[in-house]
Amino acid sequence: MQPTHVYVVGAGLAGLSAAVRLASRGVRVTVLESAGQAGGRCRSFFDATLGMTIDNGNHLVLSGNRATHDYLRAIGAEDRLAGPKAAAFDFCDVRTSARWSVRPNASSIGWWVFSKARRAPGTKALDYLAIAALVAPQGSRTLGEAVRSDGALWDGLIEPLMLAALNTEPKIASAALAAAVVRETLALGGRAYAPRIADPTLEAAFIAPALAFLASRGADVRFGARLAAVEEDGAQVRALKTDAETIPVPADAAIVLATPAWITPALLPEIAAPTEFRAIVNAHFKAAPPADAPKMVGVIGGQAQWVFGFADRISVTVSGADAMAERPRDDIAAALWSDVAKVYGLAAELPPARIIKERRATFAATPAQVARRPPARTRWRNLALAGDWTDTGLPATIEGAIRSGHTAAELILG
Repeated sequence: MQPTHVYVVGAGLAGLSAAVRLASRGVRVTVLESAGQAGGRCRSFFDATLGMTIDNGNHLVLSGNRATHDYLRAIGAEDRLAGPKAAAFDFCDVRTSARWSVRPNASSIGWWVFSKARRAPGTKALDYLAIAALVAPQGSRTLGEAVRSDGALWDGLIEPLMLAALNTEPKIASAALAAAVVRETLALGGRAYAPRIADPTLEAAFIAPALAFLASRGADVRFGARLAAVEEDGAQVRALKTDAETIPVPADAAIVLATPAWITPALLPEIAAPTEFRAIVNAHFKAAPPADAPKMVGVIGGQAQWVFGFADRISVTVSGADAMAERPRDDIAAALWSDVAKVYGLAAELPPARIIKERRATFAATPAQVARRPPARTRWRNLALAGDWTDTGLPATIEGAIRSGHTAAELILG
């Protein structure tokens, strides 16, 4: 029986995507969010230092991320992503000033690897069979065990792409998660992995349209409502206790629990969850990129990893950044701007900057931590889990978060 009322706990992308799916099916939805705004780790805010609205980080979406595009279509925001029509990844080696572009063809028949102008420098066509081999099941192997982790292909393509996708040192990361990325994007051809990024902000693309959609369907979104405890009787959840009230959960209601991996086991101790996490460091500089510059550039041989050029700012993302997150912000800003100046040919003088450290940006994508991811279904008949840390089969990405919300919603509806 379809529930008449669903409480969604958490207004990150996992919770919002669940709420949107439920509300679109005519279910009454109440969203409980502990923070003062929605978005979780996918948020935007006005920064007084720069005098502009910025994102907490640069979240890359690929054209083949079907759950993400389904979500954006549902909230009327599919036009809020920017990127090239065809798959293209520009790179710059800041040590040598060498530049190249990896440009796959659209179809799944990857003839592009036979073109020296389209593949990573120093690689041969046969090298790319290593990526094709990842389509097979990988079990508990690491990526370093599954493919050769040195050489031109690793340095110029596999490592930067997989570090961005997995947010974990690729050599020790789960080959199974890397294989999932390959199966859903690279193996399908360039039409499935043209890069996309929210422009102008994450809020404009993913959050504000979702809140407007929920409001139009009569949903109740409550901010500052921290879930303190879950009351259950072994078979179902009976009540949700926030700091301010106890909310009874009647027999015809249900819950989607979309709280972070370090919160959920505190509420329901028998839920397994990853226990190790990896940081992401983002830098935002008040400087405009050259008008003809690529909007996204992968950095090789520097401390920056990906540079994004917006109309009024330049942003940098560094994944697997636990060590960098321990450094002073001024030191990080100077180091990253040095790479940006080389990538875009700009003056070395440091512009106004904002450094954002997400110390628990994602779970560590190692085989041991992947084994701790729980399914969406729980033993409580009226509760489902959501979150990019649950067992989506994907890394902790926007696509994984949204897919988890859709899965949880369908379980509740079923």
